[in-house]
Amino acid sequence: MSSTESANDVTSSTSKELRRVVLSSYLGTALENYDFLLYVTAASLVFGKVFFSGLPPVAATIASLGTLGAGYLSRPLGALIFGYVGDRFGRKPALVWTLIIMGAATTLTGLLPTSQQVGALAPILLVTVRVVQGICVGGEWGGAALMAFEHAPERHRGFAASFVNAGQVSGTALGVGLLALFSLLPDEQFMSWGWRIPFLLSAVLVGVGLWIRLGIAESPLFIDQQRNGRGAGDVEDVPLWSVLRRPKSFLLILFALLGPFLLTAGIGSSFGLAYARQNGLDASAVLGITFVASVVCIPFAPLAGALSDRYGRRGIMIGGLVGAIVFIYPFLLMTGSGDTGPTLIAFIVLYAFIITPIFAVSVAFLAEQFETSSRYTGASLGFQLASTVGGGFGPAALASLLAVQNGGIGLILVLVIGTCLLSVLAIILTSSRRLPATSGVVTAQEGAS
Repeated sequence: MSSTESANDVTSSTSKELRRVVLSSYLGTALENYDFLLYVTAASLVFGKVFFSGLPPVAATIASLGTLGAGYLSRPLGALIFGYVGDRFGRKPALVWTLIIMGAATTLTGLLPTSQQVGALAPILLVTVRVVQGICVGGEWGGAALMAFEHAPERHRGFAASFVNAGQVSGTALGVGLLALFSLLPDEQFMSWGWRIPFLLSAVLVGVGLWIRLGIAESPLFIDQQRNGRGAGDVEDVPLWSVLRRPKSFLLILFALLGPFLLTAGIGSSFGLAYARQNGLDASAVLGITFVASVVCIPFAPLAGALSDRYGRRGIMIGGLVGAIVFIYPFLLMTGSGDTGPTLIAFIVLYAFIITPIFAVSVAFLAEQFETSSRYTGASLGFQLASTVGGGFGPAALASLLAVQNGGIGLILVLVIGTCLLSVLAIILTSSRRLPATSGVVTAQEGAS
């Protein structure tokens, strides 16, 4: 860590301001994730029929899931753009702009014409708004994570940062819950207009999120860095260069998150939902299962964050990955049974005891690998590149492996277990360190911009 991050220099927030920041990170990330995961769920259940209606069912599903890759490909670009803004000009402005643009893109998704109306232009427009979504999500996660992490005292940083993950899960529950509600409409009405309503509601939710985020203070660690100043024109002043000059931490966090992203975006979201649907469950049942599992797992995020403050980040992340290796085969058997009960239990176990603890702890884990001047860029870029590889292309890869095996799951098990083992090794090799304890106070008036 740099000398500017000594225990005597670094500032922290008052308890009241910290609660406001944590609430902002939670609600803002919930709204961002509502937008993004709404698309993931719709891609699994709706978009194949709406935007790829000229293809056979299996090919339409693969093509629909393939559009997820466009959003994930653009995530690293968002991490670079807003990482630079966040490291140079402040975390808060990056958060505000990502929320506004993300909400606009999601609202437009609900207005897109279908392939029956405009032919090949429909999937092109779909991919375009997905790219914009990906850029915003790539920039938003780092800002929300760092605002909570950097406002908190050292002994509670894991707990405070974990509310970002709780927000992600809550956003998933909100998006899936609304989609499930409208899926109760007759199939023809749901496919023609019902699925659009949750996307259009994003405009209202963005207004709420924007009001909350405009009222919080800037990160105290960022303000402290500005007070101490940096050499103008120095190459170290470029956050990306600071990250790339020390590639070990960056590469290790990239590999550490490949397994978790394959689990959450592939097994736990898009592919898992499509797999359950193909094995006999209707759309409303699948969405209802995802909603219940998401709600149940919300309190597991702060619990995991608090435990990481006491026992360390790496052990909890490794434990979750080992649990995934053990549980992946039973999960596929249960979700492939065509019965609601076993499928619900499978998703609850996966969400609450595997995915949520890993990602709740990963926020502080990533933040502790970088200095303040490059933390937004380093943490965001590592996180988003892992999401691009593991989450963006994982669902289509899993669907393709299932098709190649005519419904068999052997190759799927090999891919998931192998990727999780790679992540375990990367986590073991990362440094176990924490930022110094904080002292002093930054008020909302000083930190507001």
